[in-house]
This record gives sequence, C-alpha cells and structure tokens, in this order.
Amino acid sequence: MGGEDARLRAVVSLAQAMAAAHTPRESWRAAALGARDALGGNFAALSVWERELGRLRVLVNEGERADGEEEFPDDETYPVHQFPEITEFLHERWAGGGEPNAWVETAVAPPEGDAGYCHERVTALRRRGRGCCVVAPIVLHGRAWGELYVARPVGAPVFDAADADFATVLASVAAAGISQTERLEEVRRLAFTDPLTGLANRRAVDMHLDEAIELHRADDSVVSLVVCDLNGLKRVNDTLGHAVGDRLLERFGSVLSLCGAMLPGALAARLGGDEFCLLAVGPTADEVVAVGEQLCLRAGELELGEGVACGVASTGDPIGEVRSARRLFRLADAAQYRAKAARSAKPVVAGRDGAVLRLADAPPSPPRDRRRFRGRG
Repeated sequence: MGGEDARLRAVVSLAQAMAAAHTPRESWRAAALGARDALGGNFAALSVWERELGRLRVLVNEGERADGEEEFPDDETYPVHQFPEITEFLHERWAGGGEPNAWVETAVAPPEGDAGYCHERVTALRRRGRGCCVVAPIVLHGRAWGELYVARPVGAPVFDAADADFATVLASVAAAGISQTERLEEVRRLAFTDPLTGLANRRAVDMHLDEAIELHRADDSVVSLVVCDLNGLKRVNDTLGHAVGDRLLERFGSVLSLCGAMLPGALAARLGGDEFCLLAVGPTADEVVAVGEQLCLRAGELELGEGVACGVASTGDPIGEVRSARRLFRLADAAQYRAKAARSAKPVVAGRDGAVLRLADAPPSPPRDRRRFRGRG
C-alpha cells in the first residue's frame, strides 16, 4: 500500500510541476526530473520525434550526465532507424487497440529474437555506464510525439514490468503538461506576432523597447531604433486592391527580417499599417545606420512599392539623455518624418540631422500619435 501511495504522490507532484511550467524548457525539465525521481533513476531525458527529419532530438538531460551530455543540448540527435521502436514496435501494439506502453532495456543483451531488443540502446547504455533504462512514449493528439527515458546506474536494481507500467502513467501526465505548455506558447506567439507578416507586433516592440532602455540605463548598452514607413502602399491598395497591398507588406516584411538578421539579436516588427521598425541592442550606431541604408536600398528594389522612409535613433549618437522608451521612439519617428518629407533615399539619423531633435520635441501638427508606447515622455 505504501508503494502505491508513494507513486500516487509522485504522479500528483509531476502534474503540479508540469502545470507550473510557463515555457517549453521548464515543461521539459519538469517532465524529466519528475520521472527520474518517481522511478528512482539517476538520469532522465526527454526527446521529440522530428518526423520531417527522421530523427529523435534530445530536448533535456537531467541527473548524472555522461561526458558530452548537456542539460539543454543544441544538437544531440539520433536517427530514428537506430531506435525504431517509436515508429515500428509501438505501432504494432497500437494496431490491436492497445495503448502505447513503456518498455525496459538493459546493458545486458536479451535473448536473441526478443521483440524489444534494440542493439543501439544496449550499446548506448554500456557506453554511458548505465545498467538499464525504461522508455515511455509521449503521445499527443493520438500521435507519437517523442519519448521519456529514465536510467539507473550499473549495479542498481533493474527496472521491472511494474516500473514500465508506472512509466507509462508518468508519460501520460507529462504529455498533458507538454500539450498545455504548447498551447500557452502558441497563445503568447499570437499575442506578440503580426498575423500578416509573421514579424513581431507593436506589443512585442513596446515590451522589448522598455527592457532595452532599462538595460541602457543600467550599463550604458547601445539601443537603436529604426522606424520605417513603406511608401506607395495606399496607391497599390487603391489601384490594384488590398490583396496586392498585403503581398507588398509581406515582401517588405521579408526584406526587413533579412536586414535585421545583420544585427545580432535585432527585433523586426510591423507596428501597424505601413509602419515597421527594427530594434537593436548592442550594435553600434554606425552598424545600425549601415543596415538602415541596406534596408532602403532593398526596399527601393521591390517591384510594387516606392521605397521606404527610414529614420534612426540610437543612444550611440549625440541625442541627449534617453530615460524612456517613448523618448527614443519619438526621436526615431521624427527622423522618419524628416526622411519622408525630404523623399530621402537613405535613412535620416537623429543627432546627425540637426532638425530631428527639435522636431521630436515639437512634432508637426496634426501629431503622429498612431503608435503609443509605454514609458514616460
């Protein structure tokens, strides 16, 4: 009875840990740690089956890791044909109406002809100094998603059939938690993504710009904002239709993304309508201006548009003290306004065009207030 109570508590504990996870990594880690502790193992891993690439990719390793094993590996993958149970052995069981059950492997090869024998797993156990493992499939939406793996060291008791059954239960709990986290992640993604272009949206820029300014105030990191206004969109919408205008926005979004990739960690976003921006933290002002020039050049080559008006504001330029996100945005917006008025083929840069600072402090009438960002003025 005591053993059943302990296992019930372990299931509840795992469910609570999975429910408390807010990101995929937290969810993966909770699944691995919970299963390791519940099954009395010294190591656990969670892997996902990437069907399109024909491989199992390890998401997390927890516990006593062997040489070369990282907690969150970037590139630990295994061809599915080396571990075929997830695609073959399990499906044979499911075909008869059964549920996907866990199975046990040991470092000692089972008798020849054993249906569960997989030489690659035996080799892997021996290579890493492990005596046995239990492998439980993770199933989401009726399909094999990946696997939960728990191991014990050489000399420890070998997992038995009851352990395999318990691992199946733990995998089901983990699957529910992973599904919940994936749904939350999708909601977050949609909340911070422009649906037409796939770029970040205004809410995402608002949040990241506030964080960037706080970083600037803490350690003087260079924060730069490039604000763009796509020229000619209204003409395209009026003459060719909004579907064609949407294609132009998508094309420019791709150009912006490409240029943003030239600045490590930059955020490319659509603010709304024909307005876009790049937010960069770290690169110098000159590097950002150079990317702005590339952006103007590439935008001018788009078939349907009329180029882009581009304004840049960077704390790396002489623009005075920047204590709020709103202040940096107003400077970049004023620079963009100057670029549009002058039909400039290059970015106008705050601090390098004397009129921009005055324009930011006394914007033209009517005020350009379509975009509102948090922060004090």
